[in-house]
Amino acid sequence: MNRTDDRLLPVLLICAQAVVWPGASLVRGTVPSGSALLVAALVAVVVTAALTLRRVRPVTVLVVVAAACALGAGPLPAGAMAVLGTAGVALALFTVASERDALTVVLCAVALAAWQLLRDISLHGLSDRNGLDIVLTAVLYSTACGTGLLVRRRSRARRAAAHLLKRAKSERHRLPAAERHRMERELHDVSAHHLTAVVVTAGAALGLRDRRPELAREALEFAVEAGREITRALGAVRAPAPSHEAQPPPKERLLALIAGFRRLDQQVSSEIDPLPDGALADAAYGIVREALTNVARHAPGAHTSVRVRYGDPRTDVVVTSAAPPAGAVAHGAGLGGGRGQGFLRSRAREAGGTVTTGPTADGGWEVRAVLPGRTAVSTEPSVPRSYRLAQLTAAAGLVVQPLLPALVIRAQDASSGTPVSAGVLFALLAAAQAVALLWLRRAPRAAHGVLLGLALLWPVAMATGDYTGPVLLPPVLSLLAPCAALAADAARTIAGEPLAAADGTHGEGRPRRALPVRLLKPRSALPVAAVAAVAAHAAAATAAVLNRGTTAPVWAVAASATAAASLAVGVACWGGAQHGRRERADRGTQNELLAALTEKAVRDAWAERRRIAAGLETTVLSRTAGMIAEAEAGRLDMTAERAREALAAMRSLLDAVRMGETEPELRPQPTLQALDLLAHHLQATGRDIEIRRTRRVPERLSTALDLTAYHAAETLLATGGREPTTLELDAEDDMLTLTATGVPCVADTDVRERLTTRVSALGGTLTTGPRGTVRLRLPLALAPDSPDAPFSPDNKERER
Repeated sequence: MNRTDDRLLPVLLICAQAVVWPGASLVRGTVPSGSALLVAALVAVVVTAALTLRRVRPVTVLVVVAAACALGAGPLPAGAMAVLGTAGVALALFTVASERDALTVVLCAVALAAWQLLRDISLHGLSDRNGLDIVLTAVLYSTACGTGLLVRRRSRARRAAAHLLKRAKSERHRLPAAERHRMERELHDVSAHHLTAVVVTAGAALGLRDRRPELAREALEFAVEAGREITRALGAVRAPAPSHEAQPPPKERLLALIAGFRRLDQQVSSEIDPLPDGALADAAYGIVREALTNVARHAPGAHTSVRVRYGDPRTDVVVTSAAPPAGAVAHGAGLGGGRGQGFLRSRAREAGGTVTTGPTADGGWEVRAVLPGRTAVSTEPSVPRSYRLAQLTAAAGLVVQPLLPALVIRAQDASSGTPVSAGVLFALLAAAQAVALLWLRRAPRAAHGVLLGLALLWPVAMATGDYTGPVLLPPVLSLLAPCAALAADAARTIAGEPLAAADGTHGEGRPRRALPVRLLKPRSALPVAAVAAVAAHAAAATAAVLNRGTTAPVWAVAASATAAASLAVGVACWGGAQHGRRERADRGTQNELLAALTEKAVRDAWAERRRIAAGLETTVLSRTAGMIAEAEAGRLDMTAERAREALAAMRSLLDAVRMGETEPELRPQPTLQALDLLAHHLQATGRDIEIRRTRRVPERLSTALDLTAYHAAETLLATGGREPTTLELDAEDDMLTLTATGVPCVADTDVRERLTTRVSALGGTLTTGPRGTVRLRLPLALAPDSPDAPFSPDNKERER
């Protein structure tokens, strides 16, 4: 709301108060005194000014409004503060609920209600009146708090959805560039490291051929081994996939890397701390590899120290090389393309750190990176405990304040046997209903049971408290909370959020049996709860009317009560269903936008990967194969020449990577090899995604199966919630299995229909389980890329 809206509601409240008093008195011919008008004007000015600032200091405004209305009600006639003292306080309490945390809201509501209750008791006692004003006030405050909390939750959901869409749109344009940059860096790191080692080893062996002929044989063997490693590593760059085997710890990977450079006659010492798996370890490994490769190129034989310190505030990665020894020949000089420094900085930046490079005082070179440490992850600041203590103290003081006169001034006529008024009992029942509503999401069955039991206690409270007011008012008040619960259940059911009582489990949490793909609608206990609510409240209303006494027949009273309860429950369910439909439509629109953005981002990034991979086939990989052939033939000089050619081809490929893009009509459809791109895109939007692939999954699948499996995985992951999600691919009994956990979207009808359409085309099955678990089984019957397979490469389906 803007400032105009903040002023509008207080002005409307003043106008309504002026109509009630003194307007009604003036119409009846009663002119209030000047002092009464002055007090009313002062209270109205204070309340209006405070409510105008209610969004800035909501708790302070609530206290000021309640105190001003209470002080003004003393010298004024009854009803003079009726509107400001009820609607004004409720508006302030609504603002607290919509702007502050739940504990503050509960403290304000409880303290305010208790303060007014004790104030009323201190003035009128426990049995002075029926006390309907107490229960009506409690209902009003509960409604204000509930509405405010609902508005706050919906506002947060809208902001989160808008933020998610904004991140998805930015990632839509970033992912292709990020994939291109990743492949550039991996190509540089893999090719430069291995090919530089081959050139350096071959050059040293050629220089010492006459004195140490055995070095030539070792250099040839090393060239064959390095060439095969390059082929394997570049294959992984083209199609990164979840590893079938557990990676060694980061420390062991670094030690193995250093040992490889020692085999090149490099003097390397190391001090390495254990590192956690993840981006930090990958960044440290890449920085150390690039720094050691540069030493091997430009300072062969120089002593180099590698130090990796993993600490609380930060992680230090330092690679320091001394000046090369006199007479050392740099066989790898001139092999670099000038991109290493940029890739060093990008690795450190992606891990959340920085890197600096420069010469040392003794003529060497140093690479120093500062990366995040153990305590680098920031946490959201929590509310100080002293602040909570101050809140509790202020609330307790506010509640006790009405009792102070009774503690200081001795009562003139104390009544020891005074019965409790019906209003106090009604207030207690209303408070119990409010507590039951708070547990509706966690334990819906128990909450509905408590609400039904409390409904039957309202006639008992009427009889116990000698209630003489309108006989139908307490039954109507008792029906408000159950109607709110049924409306909430209807909204969640229609919106596709199943109740906790029907979470899809059987027995000891066993998943449902596998069924052919069909529409699996979530079961709901809403009809049973609605019928039970109608029965309970009809019985309560009938008992209340018959206890008061009536000339109407019993069947007529029961029929009327049942009809009225059915109408109220039906309206509540209809209203909740309408709200659920709107929420479902909004969520569906958002999911469609997210799915479209995800599809475009992954498809563009996949096109970039395919474009670069095609260049690899004709440049680096072909020349690496030639290097392996020359090494196996025993021609060392030609092996070194082919290694230099492969390095030159790699530089040319990197120069051409940023030039040209795949035409839109030729963009290939993603397959299961693009799942890492899908995971990266979703992780960049704040999702926690993990994808696993077992050894049993074939490397090559039929085109139809490959495309169907990817799109099914995309449907599950792209429309998931905020829960951590895991997708596992496995194959057994000639079936490809996709098991996803943490995907509550499977309860959505639209999502199930899309999965049904995709999976049923191949004769697959769908199995649902507890807590958002779904399993898809697809047959592996078709041979990879067989001519008989639908959507084979012959019909260009992959390229559409």
